[in-house]
Amino acid sequence: MSDQDKDNDKNKLDTVALTPLRRAFGWLKQIALFMLFSIVITGVMDIWRGKDISRDNLPDIKGMTLSGTDIDIDALSQDQAVLVYFWGIWCPVCNFVSPAVDTMASMYPVVTVAMNSGPDDKMVKYLQHKGYEFETINDSNNDIARDWSVQLTPTLMVFKDGELKYYTTGFTSLPGMWWRMLLS
Repeated sequence: MSDQDKDNDKNKLDTVALTPLRRAFGWLKQIALFMLFSIVITGVMDIWRGKDISRDNLPDIKGMTLSGTDIDIDALSQDQAVLVYFWGIWCPVCNFVSPAVDTMASMYPVVTVAMNSGPDDKMVKYLQHKGYEFETINDSNNDIARDWSVQLTPTLMVFKDGELKYYTTGFTSLPGMWWRMLLS
């Protein structure tokens, strides 16, 4: 075998060896572009959905949780960002968002407002069955939701220093929640 044939064989092997690497790089590039596109679209949707929410003279979110703790979001948010989650046991999308909210509750202050989800004893059983440990205000008459004009579930809000920093509705991922908390 000549030296030229050996070089050609070596070049063929190098090309074959790089093909999976190039393929993986191509996939990573596609995933990165998809994530960037998703972040941009989500940000635009948050701005559009939150355009009707007044940022001034907001009503208080105060109440007693199912565990008997008095909650005042304005006071709680003075030292750190607080995630407020409006949801319902009847909401199918909430079944996907609630586990992420429960994870966030292990890292940050989280208060949830259960909209029109039944009496306290039913809510306690539901939370125990699902294994959720987040603080929940049972808004069985939708008084808090009505004060805030919350009509869609799930709705997530981030408060810092008593101010509404972020507002989003619909499915929100754990990284999306985490970034909003970090940026506030």
